Amino acid sequence: MEGALLPIIVFFVVYVIITFEILNKAVAAMLGVMILLALHVTDEHHAVSLIDVETIMLLLGMMSIVVILRKSGIFTLLSVKIAELTQGSPLKILILFSVVTATMSAFLDNVTTVLIIIPIIVELTAGMGLNPRLFVISQAVISNIGGTATLIGDPPNIIIGSKVGLTFNQFAVNLFVPVVISFGLALVIIWATNREVFKPVNTSLSKLFSIQLLLEKIRLDFLNTPIDRMLLIKSVSCLALAIFLFITQTITKLSPGVVAMLVAMILFSISKMDVEEMLEEIEWSTLLFFAGLFILVGILEEKGVIEWIAHNVFLRIGDDPYVIVLTVLWVSGIASGFLDNIPFTITMIPVVQLMMETTPVPHNILWWALALGACLGGNLTIIGASANIVSIGMAKQ
Repeated sequence: MEGALLPIIVFFVVYVIITFEILNKAVAAMLGVMILLALHVTDEHHAVSLIDVETIMLLLGMMSIVVILRKSGIFTLLSVKIAELTQGSPLKILILFSVVTATMSAFLDNVTTVLIIIPIIVELTAGMGLNPRLFVISQAVISNIGGTATLIGDPPNIIIGSKVGLTFNQFAVNLFVPVVISFGLALVIIWATNREVFKPVNTSLSKLFSIQLLLEKIRLDFLNTPIDRMLLIKSVSCLALAIFLFITQTITKLSPGVVAMLVAMILFSISKMDVEEMLEEIEWSTLLFFAGLFILVGILEEKGVIEWIAHNVFLRIGDDPYVIVLTVLWVSGIASGFLDNIPFTITMIPVVQLMMETTPVPHNILWWALALGACLGGNLTIIGASANIVSIGMAKQ
């Protein structure tokens, strides 16, 4: 591991800064890269070559699609309709909103999902005299579970899929059952530990009338601007096109990154919205954060640090496939509960690749273990996922 000490120190310091939010994540990652460039550990041309362009394209494309989808009002409209279907029943609120949250999170980023869902849930539950926090926390948990189901649902999946070359269908087929089981268990646990909250709604006329007034207020508050039906049709059609192209990837031979960017550019072209305004809403800092981490981890990999970690930590657990898979699953889950799962996933990918080369684990199972651990581990603590932090902040307001 000649010349590895400096990159290790820089990476460790960057990780600490990110974990304790001392600086903006993108600034921390790029500062680490600039320090290594300034100290001639690498050069700018080589550093750029370490960035996984496929991942960046997929993220940028999906961010662009989501920006316009959000502007169309489709998600707010759907959430208000679901609120009306609940008729004030706490159990229906939990189940119906959880289904919507999980479905949305499978195709959108989790933060966008909770930003749309939580305000409606808070107004609905608070208006009924219920404590909104339980429902807010439940939706944060469900959003993390739903995002685990697909290639585009959560950043760790995007990273794994792009770096390893796994398809949308492979993620859906292999993770659907674990996600459905996790979804069901989460609802049962929430219900079982809070039975008093989910008692049947009072059927007195005055109570039913007040619920109807509350639902009407929610409809007026959240649907106070006219919905552009043409934009809604165009944006939903483009999302459907993207999903179709993801599913038919083995036929079209189009990578997920190309699909996302292609559909995003089509949507920008036909939506007739202010492109500059739309571009301002894209999370450029997240893309810089990813780029910086790819460079830092790439340098560590070249210096032999990742191989050393694989051989001296993970490969010492033996050659029992079950033990290996469970180790990756639980280490990923616990680590992601306390650390940002994005840098953790980027760091773990080369480690898992080495493990697959030297252990008798069936094909791709370790990737599913890493994906499940990194995505679901965010439910372990409040700080474990961005959706958790955003949801709690909104509940406090």
